[in-house]
This record gives sequence, C-alpha cells and structure tokens, in this order.
Amino acid sequence: MKLNRRISGQIERPADKRRYVRRLFAGVAGRYDLTNDLMSLGLHRRWKRRLLARADLRPDHRVLDLAAGTGDLARAALGRAAREAFEIRVVAADLTPEMMRVGRGRPGPDLAGWVGADALRLPFPDGAFDRVVVGYGLRNFAGLDAALAESFRCLRPGGRLISLDFGHPRSAALRRIYLGYLDVSTRIAGWALHRDPESYVYIPESLRRFPDQREMVRRMEAAGFAECGCEDLMMGTMAINWGDRR
Repeated sequence: MKLNRRISGQIERPADKRRYVRRLFAGVAGRYDLTNDLMSLGLHRRWKRRLLARADLRPDHRVLDLAAGTGDLARAALGRAAREAFEIRVVAADLTPEMMRVGRGRPGPDLAGWVGADALRLPFPDGAFDRVVVGYGLRNFAGLDAALAESFRCLRPGGRLISLDFGHPRSAALRRIYLGYLDVSTRIAGWALHRDPESYVYIPESLRRFPDQREMVRRMEAAGFAECGCEDLMMGTMAINWGDRR
C-alpha cells in the first residue's frame, strides 16, 4: 500500500528511522496510553505484569526502563516492589521528551529519574543496573544489535534484560492474517484518535522488519547474553524475550 511504502522508505536507514520514531512519538504522546488501552483492550497491562514477573525484581535493585515512554512500566515495577514490601530504584529513559513530559505529569510513585537517551548511546556507566526492562521498544530502535550491546554494557554481572514486544506467530497463515489485521486496525485507530492514519500504521511496517522471538534469542546470545529465552503470548502475536549477563 502507498502509505506502507512511504513509511518503509522513512525507516530504511538508521538515522532516518531515529528521526521518524522521534517525530512519531512526539505527535502521539498525549493519547499514547489511551490508544494502547483501546487497541489491546487493556491486555498490554497484563502482558507488562508478565514481563515484570520474568524480571524477578529483588530488594534494592536498580532498574532501567528503556524506551519508557510515559513511564507506565516503570511505575508498575515500583508498584510490584511495594506490594511485596521492598524498595527498588527505577530510572526511565526515552528518546522523546514529549512522552516523558506526559509521564512526569501523571500521579503515581516517584521515579529515581527521567533521562532523555538514545538506546544506542546510553548515558550510564558500565554495570549501572540490575535489570533493564523494555516495553514495546526494541522494535523502534535504529540499531537493534547496538541497543542490545548497550543494554548488556549497562547491566552488572547477574543482571537481566527483559523485553515485551509484538511477536511473529509460528504459523505462516496466522502471520499473514495478523499483519493484515494490524494494517487495517492501526489505520482506524490512528484516524479515530489522532486524525492521522500514519501514526499507527508504523506498527505493522516496523514489525515486518523486526526479528521473530526465536531469532531474537539468537541475537541476544550474539550480544553476550546467557540463559536467553522467549515466551509467546496470544498465540505468538506478542512475545517476551529475556537474557542474563553472567
């Protein structure tokens, strides 16, 4: 489709993709969380809780929420720790100031910091964190392998990276149906909520270029992670990936 081709041309090269993603999320920041709730029927919150269960948070952990957006995952991590009667420190990092501005204005537990950052050049020292969590972020980075390497660098030995993102069903037929559904539903959501169908058509177009969750295991291993794995959600249409730094 013409719109898909136009988006594809703007995310072909890393520098172009970085600019495109930055501009895209700046434009949808005000209604980003509402759109996620409507498009997933609220299920993204359940999937993020599953991510946090995989994170195995412990007292005094230092946690980086990478591609944090409005910080809903960061605050969910703080809430999970509070319910289990221990404290953690969570830093939210994102490329888009507009997203973080929305997040800082929301009620909820205080984060240790909000940091403007490119996932390919994180402004943190080696071994700064016990956990790096990424909710729907890896797919948006201008260089996946470089971002994995940076996350690995910022983890201390014994640390863990956990990511939730759109996945690829194992069945080729289901993959075609799923991508077709996303092509249509994202146009409707973009127009209804932002008067801009392009704002969410980026999702299926970026997913077409994104490794499936089994390939992601191999990419994480190549970046140095150990004990890597993946979990399919919703028949593989969503997936959690993880890996440890030994």
